[in-house]
Amino acid sequence: MALAWLLVIVAGLLETGFAVCLKLSHGFTRLWPTIAFACFALGSFGLLTLALRRLDIGPAYAVWTGIGASGTAIYGMVFLGDLVSTMKIVSITLVIVGVIGLQLSGSAH
Repeated sequence: MALAWLLVIVAGLLETGFAVCLKLSHGFTRLWPTIAFACFALGSFGLLTLALRRLDIGPAYAVWTGIGASGTAIYGMVFLGDLVSTMKIVSITLVIVGVIGLQLSGSAH
């Protein structure tokens, strides 16, 4: 089961990659960011699919989207000049706390 969670974490990081590349592709008009988007997306969904063979969908999906959403927001603020605000940082923290809480709530297995 630990391997399945590792797959979810890597899939979440790849989700951050595909979201960033989606922006950099400028509506799929730039070749290399578009190719990178497709690779990151396929990798992310592929690993999530493999992990879901062993994990409950609720916690696994929450971790995947939480990593992707938080990672994308943080990347945008650090590298793409997105606005940094207290509200954004608090909201990212709440997403992470929510994902941890869902994970700690346990599973049926």
